[in-house]
Amino acid sequence: MRTTLTEENYLKALFHLVDNEGKVTINELSKFLNVKMPSVNNMMKKFSEKKWVIYETYKPLKVTEKGRREAALVVRKHRLTEMFLVQKMNFGWENVHEIAEQLEHVHSKIFFDKMDEILDHPKFDPHGEPIPDKDGNIISQDLQKLSSCKVGENVTFASVTLSDDAFLNYLTDRKLLLNTKIKIIKIEDFDKSVTVEIGEKQEILSKKATEKILVKR
Repeated sequence: MRTTLTEENYLKALFHLVDNEGKVTINELSKFLNVKMPSVNNMMKKFSEKKWVIYETYKPLKVTEKGRREAALVVRKHRLTEMFLVQKMNFGWENVHEIAEQLEHVHSKIFFDKMDEILDHPKFDPHGEPIPDKDGNIISQDLQKLSSCKVGENVTFASVTLSDDAFLNYLTDRKLLLNTKIKIIKIEDFDKSVTVEIGEKQEILSKKATEKILVKR
């Protein structure tokens, strides 16, 4: 039986929220989805019947391997769509999320496999996030927040923790795009804003921004 749009939104939330042990609480899901807890409980009981989660009252949910794969395949559709919109339709990386939100619920596997083929099987989406493969496997990345870096370090912008339009526009205005080389020049004691060197120019990034920028050393 096909998954419903609502089920896919819950699966995607599980994908984003689970900790290293594959666990997440009902309260975390409720806040993330802006859905009342009784509704989340009812949905997780259904997920338990489908063997996607292990559900026990008053305990964190445990996402099963089957549930993890189902969640990853929803994310795969979303991230492939974003990449297609940027690479083949020339959309800006700040303009693709909402469209992908709609197209991710298309149920044709062959449609997304063809999209993957046309794109030559990309490993990452336009925001630097890994794209799960056909089996739901995902590349592990060793990235750090820019806010955790020290003065004098040279790093490469690899991904963002949150790809909302306003933040992506903020980065675009500063010509801070994926794979940009960044040098940490100064960290303000007062507000932890960071002065960085990008090419031949310097920019001051807020603490809020550096928390959302992921880099590799």
